[in-house]
Amino acid sequence: MPGWFRYFSMLLVASWAGVIFILSSQPGIDIPPPFPHMDKLLHAIAFCVLGFLLLGAFRPGARGYSRKQLVIAITIAGTYGILDEIHQRYVPGRMPDALDVMADLVGAMLGVWLMHVIVRRRQQPT
Repeated sequence: MPGWFRYFSMLLVASWAGVIFILSSQPGIDIPPPFPHMDKLLHAIAFCVLGFLLLGAFRPGARGYSRKQLVIAITIAGTYGILDEIHQRYVPGRMPDALDVMADLVGAMLGVWLMHVIVRRRQQPT
């Protein structure tokens, strides 16, 4: 993997974290969602992308990513989810929700797993 790719990956992570921050900075609205718990799905999707990009910013070894790299990526994404909920406490019409943090964590784990599987499959001899 070329050296510039790692920096580009980090830029993608920072950009996506910025998108999450901007979206969570929007004041709450009282429009009923199209289906129950839609916000949890949106949280999971956003943090799935974050987890995917975070792991992609690490350099995989000959056998893919290490467990330590997987845990670090999930921990960073999960911590960002907690900080995002704390931030929402100060946004009008928004409030922190522990279930949102759980959705963030599940999404991050899914994104990390997806990146891990993709890299492992690409590295297997054909």
